[in-house]
Amino acid sequence: MTIRTNRFPDYAPLASSEVDLEAPQDAKASDPKEESYRNHLARAIQVFMVGLLLILATSLTVKWTAQRVILSENRCDNIAIRKEWRNLNDGEKTAYLRAVQCLRTIPSRLGHNQTLFDDFAYFHTRTGAEGVYEDEALSFTKVLMSVNSTLYGRFLELASMVPAHVRERYARAVYWDWTLDWDDLSSAPVWDDQFGFGGSGNTSANFGFRGYCVTDGPFANFQLLFIGPMEVPHCLSREFLSGEELTHWSSKIRPENIAELFERKRYKDFVLALEEGPHLTLPHFLHGDFSVPTAPQDPIFWMHHAQIDSLWWKWQQIDRTARLKDYGGRLVSDGVEEIADLGDLLSYGGLGPDVRVSQVMDTEAWPLCYKY
Repeated sequence: MTIRTNRFPDYAPLASSEVDLEAPQDAKASDPKEESYRNHLARAIQVFMVGLLLILATSLTVKWTAQRVILSENRCDNIAIRKEWRNLNDGEKTAYLRAVQCLRTIPSRLGHNQTLFDDFAYFHTRTGAEGVYEDEALSFTKVLMSVNSTLYGRFLELASMVPAHVRERYARAVYWDWTLDWDDLSSAPVWDDQFGFGGSGNTSANFGFRGYCVTDGPFANFQLLFIGPMEVPHCLSREFLSGEELTHWSSKIRPENIAELFERKRYKDFVLALEEGPHLTLPHFLHGDFSVPTAPQDPIFWMHHAQIDSLWWKWQQIDRTARLKDYGGRLVSDGVEEIADLGDLLSYGGLGPDVRVSQVMDTEAWPLCYKY
């Protein structure tokens, strides 16, 4: 995840030539009675102003203290519960699919000649070029998705992939628990051609990018804008894995292997295993557009990363006291290596508010307010 720290310019004090602090030298002496009157008036005004300032200061202090209490507690009025895809009814599934399609009708937040849907692929590929996380055993530059997958799952909520007015009308964030389908990923309910995302590319159709054009479901012949950092209009492409390769990658999301993942006590060890296994399974299985940094163009991308987030959330629940603060690794940005910590600023490039890592460690606190 790209990390940026905001730097504000230092404001220079006013030069002495800009403010005349000296009284005019040729001012005439005032009448003693008039001067006494003015002195009393000045004192009265000073007393009034001091009293006013004390009132204002007290008011602001009370307000500031109240805000500090609210912010320190980080309470949410409502905590949303993210649902697994198969727990939605057909109406809810349709609403979610329409919400994703709606993104194609909303202008770019980044000011480009594209839609909000395209913004996320644009951001994703450029984030990977600017900064990545590493730890001693793994460089995430080798990962198809070059940002920290755990943090990215929580970015989706902050960035509001589905804008608030659309989300409230159509859908909330959902996830796909692929551990329930590990032994037959190709038949998972998410590939339904009516209440799902369509299936593999059609081998009788045109070859798209690293796969064939998807011709069934709500994203049939869905036109995409990017391949990596380049604008290359093409169809949404997939080519489901099969044979021994499928057996190899699907084994990484077997329930037994996920259970072993939860046995890792340190975040660093947990996220390493998460990256090498479950996180990479879907890009290898789907191939096509999901296999490059512009993977957000495949709508299933969002539910995959919500599932990654759910695994992190479940791992945190095992020991909330310790694990809500357990985070670290190495950050390499613009060739400079730093130690990542909870105070790092996560920059979302204008798609969502920039926040500290510490603000997204607990999904049940503001500003996230959700759980699984």
